[in-house]
Amino acid sequence: MTEPNFNTMNLKKLRQYILSHREDNEAFYTFVDRVDKEKNWINNPPLDSIEDLDNYPNFLEKIKKDKDRKVSENLGDLSF
Repeated sequence: MTEPNFNTMNLKKLRQYILSHREDNEAFYTFVDRVDKEKNWINNPPLDSIEDLDNYPNFLEKIKKDKDRKVSENLGDLSF
């Protein structure tokens, strides 16, 4: 069987691949390396309560943008 080229997969496809091929360490390490390289997350200290989220507007904005992006991507996948 031919090994897929993980470097040509986007992160979404690579994530789908590793979820369905959990024993493939090479794919997992490629995914982790690429996520680390992109560094598109926001580091926050641990929260004491859910109300603490109000103290991190950057984090809340990123979650909203990610949600909006996923919704628009999914709408693009729909065919009418």
